[in-house]
Amino acid sequence: MLRFIQIENMALVDSLRIEFDQGLNILSGETGSGKSIIIDSLGILLGDRATSDMIRSGSDKAFVEGIFEIGENRPLVDLLAEAGIETDGGDLIIRRELGSSARGRTFVNNRAANVALLREIQPHLIDLHGQGDQQSLLSAETHLNLLDAFAGTMQNRLKTNAAYDQILKTIRDLEESNRSESERLQALDMLDFQIAEIEQAGLRVNEDADLIAERNLLVNAERIANLSVESYAHLYEDDLSILVRLGATQKRLGDLSEIDSKFTPQLDQLLNIKPLLEDIAAFLRDYIDEIQVSPERLKAVEDRIIELDAIKRKYGKTIEDVLSNLERLIEKRESLLRSEENAQTLTRNLTSIFKEFRSEAERLSELRRTAAKKFEKAIARELQDVALGAGRFSINFSLPQQNQIAEKMLQLAGIQTEPMRRSGLESVEFYFSANPGEELKPISSVASGGELSRLMLVLKTITAPSLFPRSLIFDEIDAGIGGKVSDAVGSRLKKLSETNQVLCVTHQSQIARYADAHFQVFKEVVAGRTITRVVPLDTEGRVEELARMIGGAEITPLARKHAKEMLRSM
Repeated sequence: MLRFIQIENMALVDSLRIEFDQGLNILSGETGSGKSIIIDSLGILLGDRATSDMIRSGSDKAFVEGIFEIGENRPLVDLLAEAGIETDGGDLIIRRELGSSARGRTFVNNRAANVALLREIQPHLIDLHGQGDQQSLLSAETHLNLLDAFAGTMQNRLKTNAAYDQILKTIRDLEESNRSESERLQALDMLDFQIAEIEQAGLRVNEDADLIAERNLLVNAERIANLSVESYAHLYEDDLSILVRLGATQKRLGDLSEIDSKFTPQLDQLLNIKPLLEDIAAFLRDYIDEIQVSPERLKAVEDRIIELDAIKRKYGKTIEDVLSNLERLIEKRESLLRSEENAQTLTRNLTSIFKEFRSEAERLSELRRTAAKKFEKAIARELQDVALGAGRFSINFSLPQQNQIAEKMLQLAGIQTEPMRRSGLESVEFYFSANPGEELKPISSVASGGELSRLMLVLKTITAPSLFPRSLIFDEIDAGIGGKVSDAVGSRLKKLSETNQVLCVTHQSQIARYADAHFQVFKEVVAGRTITRVVPLDTEGRVEELARMIGGAEITPLARKHAKEMLRSM
């Protein structure tokens, strides 16, 4: 759930901090007081588009920060882990900063993130339904998800999905295997040429690095020889070489140690140094003998490097990549050589997999159609209480659009089938009519914004609430209703808040009376600037706010009495 939100320098807001409770949280206030700014800021926090125009006039930057309690939300924890974000403690802190000149910044649990990640996180945290923003309910995929949630068929659906994915994979393999003979022979010719070209190159792992090192030696062979000869002479061969001088020094230290024993350790150190210098001299002597100044070898090395570079440009960045590619080319050639045998095996496999899919999909279809009748009746009962009593609701099943490749390949395999898709043998769409005498049509073409809000409330009340995000947000769900209908909507929100945290912006006292936590949003002028404030209301504050919602700007004793009665009856 959303525990806390902080908004700084956003539109009319200079600084807001709101701590939300579990259950039903109500935000109320006069029109234009800034309620929508809070909802919009929450949307921005979870990936909605943000621009510098949203920053409060006179400020250089703005930010929104929220703290969410995520508990054991395993899908969300796994998603965050893939992004390298830890969630120890069960809290998730999201912060989004906007700048007037620079690009904004985003942080999730103090780690830099991007807006794309916020959009992936959003479905796991909140379900936001703003004014006129009911796009999810217009999607047929959403309808199918709601029906499966109600029917408890998600495990059946996962099995159907897996079988369908296996069908498509087998079809792709079969299509590759069923290439025309001329295409197969052309592919084999190309593979033979590529394999021969790589094999003829006689590649050896790290050969390019070894050749580059050898080329460096050959290019510098003359200088290396001169330096080595000079070093050997200075160390050993010259009349005044280091080792000759060291022998003279050794004799003198020997004489000194006979006179004073203090020189004995120094003599010993000198004697230890001498073998090291002799080893170095021997290495230089042998190295000089091995030095080759060979223009022919240099040319051969450079030609081989050019040859290796040409192979790598075609088949991989490194020799290891080229050799790995060679293995794949050989495997592909073997596969093409076995294509006829493979095709027979794949056809048998496809028949078996399709039978598995058909069995799972038919069972899923049976469960859906059985649940659909109960679902329609449950919706009809709820519509009475949200000012849609004359409305009618039905679930339409239709054949889905077929994957053309799948259809073609199934026919090639001799399998006759009706259209199907990953989610089963049918498409599902909700149909609705709000007015008597009007025919049922898809929700997307007949429902108004207010009707969509109430339909969403009804749907989420009767389907398994635990399958939905913990925080459900409704922005002015009460548009166009009043009286007993508003009270019924409030009752439904209260019921929904038993399993999900609910945030609701409302102008209706009949809805606000059900609040577990009630916040008043208002504007005031400070130092000549208009700012939005939010305060949590105690019992007395709730009476005053409900009285304002009942009677308008002038709060009368009768309105206060009515407000007290509304709270007392809860």
